[in-house]
Amino acid sequence: MSQVDTDHVETPARSVEPDAPDQPKEEGGLWARLRGAVPPRIAAMLVGALLLQLGFVLSYVGAFHHPQPHRIPIAVAAPQRMAPDAVEKLNGIPGHPLKATAADEATARERLRTGEISGVLIVKPGSRTDTLLTAGAGGASTASALETVIEKAEKTQDRTASVVDAFPAQAGDARGLSSFYLVVGWTVGGYLFAALLGVSLGARPATARGAGRRLLAAVPYAVLSGLGGAAIVGPLLGALNGHFLALSAIGALVVFGAAAMTIAFQVLFGVLGIGVTVLLFVVLGNPSAGGAYGPELLPPFWRALSPALPNGAATHAVRHVMYFSGHGIAANLAVLTAYALGGALAGVLGVNLIRRRRAAAAVSG
Repeated sequence: MSQVDTDHVETPARSVEPDAPDQPKEEGGLWARLRGAVPPRIAAMLVGALLLQLGFVLSYVGAFHHPQPHRIPIAVAAPQRMAPDAVEKLNGIPGHPLKATAADEATARERLRTGEISGVLIVKPGSRTDTLLTAGAGGASTASALETVIEKAEKTQDRTASVVDAFPAQAGDARGLSSFYLVVGWTVGGYLFAALLGVSLGARPATARGAGRRLLAAVPYAVLSGLGGAAIVGPLLGALNGHFLALSAIGALVVFGAAAMTIAFQVLFGVLGIGVTVLLFVVLGNPSAGGAYGPELLPPFWRALSPALPNGAATHAVRHVMYFSGHGIAANLAVLTAYALGGALAGVLGVNLIRRRRAAAAVSG
């Protein structure tokens, strides 16, 4: 068999396939896909929601995690020769939990009746047992803290104190919290009303007249809310009996103020105005209002906010109308009125301001 000359054997040519076109590569990976899926405006709103959530936790836990009495007002009724020394010792307690002043017993009782002070220590020189008068109607947490401080102070003098709740809360008002929760309901109702109008009609009214119409719509809603809340806590549940009209008027002012402020925030910030409202009334307002713990037991930041925000001003006003003949509520009503009028003016004037700015920008553009 002859040998095959392999040098002259042609091998089939290999088919060379053209290179496949390059596939587009995703740039940026997961972060880029997330940015594409969530528009910047939505992302900003989600970040805002996260911050509000964390702020809620920080505010509530920060206010309530370690209550400490601070300068609770108390009167000392003692013989003239003993009063200065007793007042000095109470005011010298480390941390300054008390703010003691001397007064005769009749004056001290009257100041307790009007809610000006939280307690009266009646010193009895012929006995080793004194009497501490408290006002549970002003808040069980404050009365309890005062009792604890006085008991410790009396023990250092080898004395004891008999505690009498001279002005207790009504039977249906456990721990004096009904006023706080009533105000919470009114406040929530006010800003929910304005928020729902914003959802249905647009967050930002187009004209000052549109903002005015929303404010006018809030008036009957606020009146009905005030009447309804007073009816629930009074005739229906028996938690806060009496002073129905006064309570209803405070409620109407609270609800209208919350609605007006929400409308103003929507005018100024658009959809984000709802978040600003939640920050003001929920994150900051509720823990500082003096509900679970009286303002005298809160840390300095929340204690300072209490009389300046509608929640705290309204809670104090309701308690003093119900239990202390309305004494000391003028400043509270001034605060509530300021929020109501301020919110209304900011809402109406804010629309005009924004329209003028847009018109100027269009002309310059």
